[in-house]
Amino acid sequence: MQKHIISALLVGLIFGVGLILGGMTNPAKVIGFLDLFGNWDPSLAFVMGGAISVGLLAFRIAGGRPTSLLGEPMRIPTRKDIDTRLVLGSLVFGAGWGLAGFCPGPALVALGTGSLKATIFVASMLTGMALFELVERSRRKA
Repeated sequence: MQKHIISALLVGLIFGVGLILGGMTNPAKVIGFLDLFGNWDPSLAFVMGGAISVGLLAFRIAGGRPTSLLGEPMRIPTRKDIDTRLVLGSLVFGAGWGLAGFCPGPALVALGTGSLKATIFVASMLTGMALFELVERSRRKA
């Protein structure tokens, strides 16, 4: 159990530092990237390209392994279909990202800096997650 906690701490620390260095915790930089027809800032495309490259390599390697490096069974998602829930969720995620300049990971990192915008975003995100859970539970009961 100790190695799992240390591993999670180290990976989270590396992720957080990467988000800060990449500018992903700065809402103005993110919104500048999303403003294709205004003062577009393409620099985050390189951050995302690097992250996608690392992710593709990691998933390629992980997909061929029965266990993780810590000995846990691999649980890689197998669904590949695109359904209405995925599309609507993506649209809501994108709208929130465009309006606030945060997505969940960078918002949590920025929360650690005491940012009021990040605090409002994270509170709103948690409220949305709770509402989703309530709707899902009532939907399953029906």
